Amino acid sequence: MANFITFSIDGVEPEFGAPDADRIVSGDPHFRTWNLEEREGGLYSGIWEATPGKWRIVYEEWEYFSLLAGHSIVTEEGGEPVHLKAGDRMILRPGFKGTWEVVETTRKDYVIKV
Repeated sequence: MANFITFSIDGVEPEFGAPDADRIVSGDPHFRTWNLEEREGGLYSGIWEATPGKWRIVYEEWEYFSLLAGHSIVTEEGGEPVHLKAGDRMILRPGFKGTWEVVETTRKDYVIKV
């Protein structure tokens, strides 16, 4: 077994999901997630995609991500909206509360540490 992985989703079956109904602010967003790695100790990585809509988010974990495609707006409670497009990167820290709005279907790669 190699000590590396690539972020290729070829041959990886996506998981399908959506925000909990009580978190949706607008639209009908749906997710596809290609989990590429899950390690002991709560480390996860993969590719995530969401269709347009807006929902409330609460982070108890740490996440780094890079947008691969689309347009999203992340807004922390009491803060200014941050528009994200392909090539933009962000870290969301534990305790982050706000909204995620997908304006154009968005795809990101991510690494999460619980």
